[in-house]
Amino acid sequence: MARIKRGTTTRTKHKRILDQAKGYRGRRKNTIRVARQAVEKAGQYAYRDRKVKKRNFRALWIQRINAAVRAEGLSYSQFMHGVKLAGIELDRKVMADLAMNEGDAFGTIIKQAKQALPA
Repeated sequence: MARIKRGTTTRTKHKRILDQAKGYRGRRKNTIRVARQAVEKAGQYAYRDRKVKKRNFRALWIQRINAAVRAEGLSYSQFMHGVKLAGIELDRKVMADLAMNEGDAFGTIIKQAKQALPA
């Protein structure tokens, strides 16, 4: 029975790792042991930061809504409470976009939220 030579599969695996490490500095780009560690750590950072990106965007939307609402004499929390009471089902992403680009439309939402608040 002939022996199996594994050079081609090993080379393919190594090549895949080194291609992912392209652009790294020093031995991280061309030494398989160091490159494997760097690529694995980069994947961990990428996984984590996909979650962090969502957090950052939500915080940005809240800041934009807050800035637009404070110009009308409300706080963010009062506005969001009024929106819930008024039955407006827009998410923060859409409201932030309206506040930035469609001031008149967002102004009507603010009026509805103010009217829904208990005096």
